Amino acid sequence: MEKPKKSRFKLLHQYYKYTGFYRFIWTNTKKAIIPLVIVIAILLYINYKVMSINEMMAYITQNFSDLSIFSVFFVSESFLGLLPPDIFIAWTKSTSSPLLYLSILAILSYFGGVIAYFMGRSLLLIPLINEYFEGKMSKHIKNMQKWGGFLIAVGALLPLPFAMACLAAGMINFSKKHFFLFASLRVFRFVIYGFAIYSALS
Repeated sequence: MEKPKKSRFKLLHQYYKYTGFYRFIWTNTKKAIIPLVIVIAILLYINYKVMSINEMMAYITQNFSDLSIFSVFFVSESFLGLLPPDIFIAWTKSTSSPLLYLSILAILSYFGGVIAYFMGRSLLLIPLINEYFEGKMSKHIKNMQKWGGFLIAVGALLPLPFAMACLAAGMINFSKKHFFLFASLRVFRFVIYGFAIYSALS
C-alpha cells in the first residue's frame, strides 16, 4: 500500500528540524532575553542611583538635534548594526511625540536593512570585495542559504545583527520581493521593545 504523501508544511517542518533551525531560534531567543533584561536593568539602575533617565534623555534632546540622532541611528542600522536600537528606543520616550519618534526609528531601521541588502547585491559585482566578505560572513551566508526568509524574519524580530542578515541575503541574491516582505517584520520589534522599555521607565 502506497504511503500518503506528506504535506508541504510537514516537509518544511522536517527540513527545519533536520537543519537545526529550531535549535538556532531557541538558542538566539534565550540570548535575546538576556540583553533586553540587562538593558532594562541598567536603565533602572541609572534612573534610581545615578540620575533620572528623563533628565539624561532631556539633556540629549536639548544638546543634539533630532536629525543628528536619527542620522546616527540610520547609519548604524545600515552598516552592521553597531549600536543597540534599545538606546534609541529609550530616547524616544523623552521626546514630545514618543510614538511618532518610535515609528520613525522603526521605518529607518527597515530602510537601513534595505540598504544593507542592496549593498550585499552590489558586492557580487566586485569579486575581490565579495571574496573578503564571504570569508568574514561565511556562517551568515550558509545560514541564509539554508533558511532564507525565515532567517531574515529572525534577524528582524530578535536582537541579532539585522543588517548582517540583510547583507547576507543580498550576497546570495535572495528574492527582492520576499526580502521586502520578511524584513517588514522589523517594525514589530520596535513595537514589542518599545512597550517593554516604556513600561520599565514609567
